[in-house]
Amino acid sequence: MKPVFRQSQLFTFLLYCNGAGLDKTILDCGAGGNCPPLAIFADHDYTTYGIDLSDDQLQLAKAFEEKYSYQLNIQKGDMKQLNFGDESINYAYSYNSIFHMKKDEIKQVIGEIRRVLSKGGYAFINFASVNDERFGVGEEVGEGEFRQPEHGDLVLHSYFEENEADAYFDGFKIIFKENRIRYGYRKNGEQIRLGYIDYIVEKL
Repeated sequence: MKPVFRQSQLFTFLLYCNGAGLDKTILDCGAGGNCPPLAIFADHDYTTYGIDLSDDQLQLAKAFEEKYSYQLNIQKGDMKQLNFGDESINYAYSYNSIFHMKKDEIKQVIGEIRRVLSKGGYAFINFASVNDERFGVGEEVGEGEFRQPEHGDLVLHSYFEENEADAYFDGFKIIFKENRIRYGYRKNGEQIRLGYIDYIVEKL
């Protein structure tokens, strides 16, 4: 049985990538976990690469690869210093990962993604938005930056106004942008409102 992927925004990104006409090489920044979406792209004949800082998340990804017979090439790495050559990757994304950094670090990561992308390559990046009900919760450590409890730990979350992150995409053309709200449920059945801003950009 094939795994089920619920990252619908990455299927939209896949459609854009398929239409770009570049060789199918893709990098996931924050690729670990028990259901790594790099497999979406592997199923469409992409050569995949992924990095993650967490040993626990890397172990989960390895178990997924063994269970479903994937070879996703996920390694330990820091998205602030990507171990890839200039213009060596045609597509890249960071899904629900980049906003666990301070905003100055996020800007650095986007610069690294721009460096490794080929000209005309595409990137997908999503940000947590101020429409998320968790905005303002926890210890504020910077403007729009909060340390918040998550799975028993304190985790940094950075939240963005609708157009705030536009300035991070110097050297890119924004070709898709969506400010969206998604409703989910906690284990106790309580509803939660999640806010995201999704970008697909093209390197100029």
